[in-house]
Amino acid sequence: MLVSRSGYYAWRNRKPSKRSRANAALLEHIRRIFEASKGRYGARRVLRALKLEGHQGGKHRVARLMRENGLFARRRRAFRATTDSKHAYPVADNVLDRDFEVDSPDQAWVGDISYIPTAQGWLYFAVLIDLYSRRVVGWAMSSRIDQKLTLSALRMALAQRQPDRGFIHHTDRGSQYAAHAHQDELRRAGAIVSMSRKGSC
Repeated sequence: MLVSRSGYYAWRNRKPSKRSRANAALLEHIRRIFEASKGRYGARRVLRALKLEGHQGGKHRVARLMRENGLFARRRRAFRATTDSKHAYPVADNVLDRDFEVDSPDQAWVGDISYIPTAQGWLYFAVLIDLYSRRVVGWAMSSRIDQKLTLSALRMALAQRQPDRGFIHHTDRGSQYAAHAHQDELRRAGAIVSMSRKGSC
């Protein structure tokens, strides 16, 4: 659609409406509160802060202004516990004792479990690292944090590396590592089992 020159200049020179000016002023306060929160506040918390400062604004208006101006709250990563040390399984001594320097491959492995949030839920990741090379020698992933997860990682490492008897296998005190099936596999492989003290590694 063609617009006349006079119509264009009339539109360009038109003063912003009272509503537009009010939105611009409110947006300045929203930006200030959002930045002060380091991007953690969503519309609900920004609105609460606005009201505490005496500013007017409805929740839909605040949410719209934030959305239109790309002010999206950063999601805080949730914490998931991966160590259940309250179990009845025997706990090994800390043989490794934080001595992370070894002089040849497959003398000492350290294991741990981590997790990744996905759209389908939590994905758990068990890994074994050789302290000499700092390379992953065994790993496994699962939607369940159980002894099958850590056992799969251990079996991969044993099959790939075939370490000599007497190597150290160090982990935390979690039930997955202390479970009978995991300990039986280590015993057959001739491993020296080492587990961290509480609050240590």
